[in-house]
Amino acid sequence: MKKAVPTPQPARGPVDHEVRDQIIKAATEHFSRYGYEKTTVSDLAKAVGFSKAYIYKFFESKQAIGEMICANCLHEIETEVKAAVAEADQPSEKLRRMFKGFTEATHRLLFSDRKLYEIAATAATERWAAVVAYEERVQTLLKEILQEGRQKGDFERKTPLDETAAAIYLVMRPYFNPLLLQHSFDYTDMAPGQLSSLVLRSLSP
Repeated sequence: MKKAVPTPQPARGPVDHEVRDQIIKAATEHFSRYGYEKTTVSDLAKAVGFSKAYIYKFFESKQAIGEMICANCLHEIETEVKAAVAEADQPSEKLRRMFKGFTEATHRLLFSDRKLYEIAATAATERWAAVVAYEERVQTLLKEILQEGRQKGDFERKTPLDETAAAIYLVMRPYFNPLLLQHSFDYTDMAPGQLSSLVLRSLSP
């Protein structure tokens, strides 16, 4: 198993940003066509018209490129879910929207393109930094909703917040982790509603 590497930091200057974006775009298209595992940095260099050495000026490895693509995809999912949660007034509805949003967005973005799924599956298996950071932000959002519910008197307060959040996270995880979600396709329509209702009943004061 490869060790997770830090998510690559953007290079400085507009020209550098343009080059990085060009490499990421070409890599996304190449991975979508040939797959992440079968593609080498040399393949990407030929596709984008740069030398391999020039690509290494911007990304230290193929994994670093994959991390950026993965981070962009996860950011899109997260942005969509947070927007849906922000539209709700009550903590209970926010929790429902969070569960439903992550399930639907993950299913749509990662499984509409099987090659993109390969990157997500590799990232989840090898625990890339982008995935670890994403999961931490998901748990932070969950804790914020639970804390709001407790402050409003909607959720019970006896159980330690971290313990409650950890338990609910384990319920949600099979529906936004790509490795687990692939085994739950038959339940993605009903699971968010049924499981969030079960969780909310357990949170009653």
